[in-house]
Amino acid sequence: MYRIGVVNLDVSHPKAFSEYLRKGNRARYAAVYNDGFRGDDEVAAFMDENGIEKRSNSVAEMAQEVDIGFVQGCNWDKHLEYAREFIRAGKPVFIDKPIVGNLRDCLALEQLVKEGATIYGSSSLRYADEVTSFAAIPVEERGEIVHITATVGVDEFNYAIHAVETIMGLLGPDTRAESVTYIGRSGWEKAGCDSYFVRFKNGVSADYHIYLNAWQASTMTVVTTKKTVCTIINAGVAYGAMLDRICDALDGRSGTIAPVESLTESIKIMLAGRSSRLKGGVPVRLCELSVEDDGFDGYTFEKGYAAAASKIYLPTEGQA
Repeated sequence: MYRIGVVNLDVSHPKAFSEYLRKGNRARYAAVYNDGFRGDDEVAAFMDENGIEKRSNSVAEMAQEVDIGFVQGCNWDKHLEYAREFIRAGKPVFIDKPIVGNLRDCLALEQLVKEGATIYGSSSLRYADEVTSFAAIPVEERGEIVHITATVGVDEFNYAIHAVETIMGLLGPDTRAESVTYIGRSGWEKAGCDSYFVRFKNGVSADYHIYLNAWQASTMTVVTTKKTVCTIINAGVAYGAMLDRICDALDGRSGTIAPVESLTESIKIMLAGRSSRLKGGVPVRLCELSVEDDGFDGYTFEKGYAAAASKIYLPTEGQA
């Protein structure tokens, strides 16, 4: 059974992931390091729920005691630093979505993989059954993909990455984007919708739409040369599908997890979209992205997320 060391309990994923993993016998959360905003009470509750006896004093210490690291802090600008500790220890690492938020960190992750690091990550929607099942249908039956539209809610990056990862999951790990154009925002002041157009090098196009400041179900609409399919994605079930694939990869099965170059492509698409929005909607080619651009601000997001977060790791009323 694989032992998972988790870095930070900021988001709901460690709780949800651990609940799924405890139903099987492939992996368990076995160690925790926390320097995020979750208090000692929540850390203790998570440890108790998962039978974790020792709280690690550092990521480096924990990396020596586990089989794989899960970096699950909400500040993506810290992800690379945490991940390096597992890589130095020769361990694989899963980096939760969004894996990073700027081009510099994308290139650093790609270089680490070239040097031999094993890195998994990003959105579970890439592995959602609705996505993988459609992608697995023979082209002769479903037709060639012409255009994809994906929608998601809440915010411009942390949740919006789900939409782009959905698109990339449908198109396959070798697909690369040419440019992104910001289309515009709807007229609603408090909960508008930002829209982006992506042109891929293989001729396929896509739109992703982000409904801001409110949750929305994730959807995908796929237009092919033979039909159009509209689907609401069951995001909760996708957690298990991704975790199973991670365990498959740890077992040595190839092709189960998207390569880092495909995960960073999703980030680059969103960086190009952000740049296009800041430039008033001119198309931005991915080759024009600059390492000098700080991209999406993980520290600012962390402050806002912490201020709004509930204590999800404490037992609910009526539980022991």
